[in-house]
Amino acid sequence: RVRGRRPSARMGSLSGGSQQKVRLARERQLQPSVLVVGQPTAGLDVGAIEYVHGLLLDVRDRGTAVLLISNDLSEILTLSDRVAVIAEGRITPPVPVEDVDMESLGLAMASASLTVAASGSASRGAEPG
Repeated sequence: RVRGRRPSARMGSLSGGSQQKVRLARERQLQPSVLVVGQPTAGLDVGAIEYVHGLLLDVRDRGTAVLLISNDLSEILTLSDRVAVIAEGRITPPVPVEDVDMESLGLAMASASLTVAASGSASRGAEPG
């Protein structure tokens, strides 16, 4: 729910959380084929974070490809189907999120190297060639 002083309130007069909700709700209505979101919950309170996560999942479930760019590891693991890491000017090959844990993701962010071990869990691998 977005709270403003009045229905005609300008977007700039809303709180950061309400502005983010309005932006994402607008994008959901447009039904884009791809939605790129960067740090979608930075600075938001817990209630707003849950709302934004729900909107992003709804957009995805309606068939929109969502490219999430975030440094919040739990957000990445909660919202993603596949994970790739960009670091040091390189991008890792995407891996299924179920093959990644918080530790391997953090290590990959530091080294730009994310590989999936034979056991199915992700681990820090050798530098790409």
